[in-house]
Amino acid sequence: MPPSTPQTSRVVLVTGASRGIGAATALAFGRAGWRVAITARTQAEGQALDHQLRRPDGRLLAGSLAATAEALRAAGAEVFAHPMDLMDLASLDAAADAVLAHFGRVDLLINNAVYQDRETNAMLAALDDAALARTLHGNVVAPFHLTRRLLPTLLAQGGAQVINVCSGAGQNDPPVSAEQGGWGFAYGASKAALARLSGMINREHGPQGLRAFSVNPGLVSTEAVTATLGDDGVLARRYGAMPPEAIAAALVWLATDPAAAALAGQPRLIDLQPLVRERRLWSV
Repeated sequence: MPPSTPQTSRVVLVTGASRGIGAATALAFGRAGWRVAITARTQAEGQALDHQLRRPDGRLLAGSLAATAEALRAAGAEVFAHPMDLMDLASLDAAADAVLAHFGRVDLLINNAVYQDRETNAMLAALDDAALARTLHGNVVAPFHLTRRLLPTLLAQGGAQVINVCSGAGQNDPPVSAEQGGWGFAYGASKAALARLSGMINREHGPQGLRAFSVNPGLVSTEAVTATLGDDGVLARRYGAMPPEAIAAALVWLATDPAAAALAGQPRLIDLQPLVRERRLWSV
């Protein structure tokens, strides 16, 4: 960020902030003195929606936009919450316009929201064209659309940044098939495409002061992951999964530390978990 921009005036927009990495990231930036705009599809606890990831027993995942907003207020942060549905481009436009009307700027866009439905990790034989199209729309078209919508604002104020939360599934083959706990083609393909967005931003708009990063959180013990793979304690012990708060600390470092500038534009994803350990950003 430019030195003339006071930290307390900076605005971060975090999508998918109802739970997991998004909620933890919003809270971390709020505690760091940023004004925080949050969006998500789940507005209230227990809200049932179409194409919604659930626990194996059918229970809804915990978390909501209202709960994240309340946590931010309790932490003393200035927060603005607005609904947003990745599958509805008009809702992305409405959210972007509402944030700009409320705060007047966006200094950092974190494209964290993801289309969550078990069909994204379907085996090839079970993956139909419509499911693939939904996944690509939610995980590629939607973040591109939101970024492009905010691009004039990001460029006009100078020193702005975009962080795209990607996945190692976008650059590696799964260790096992999807039915054995690996990822499916739809998810991997969508995350591979999203990873290319940051490079285009840096090449096309880096000279104008806009910086972008593609990051890989690794295995994180979020509500969505534990709903799919099981107990978060087992994930941490067996697979080295980190809590969402650790990933949030890495994202704050990436957006605020001058040393992070050297990581922008690298061809591969920025792996956040090694960054957390090397920089001692979180006690793990």
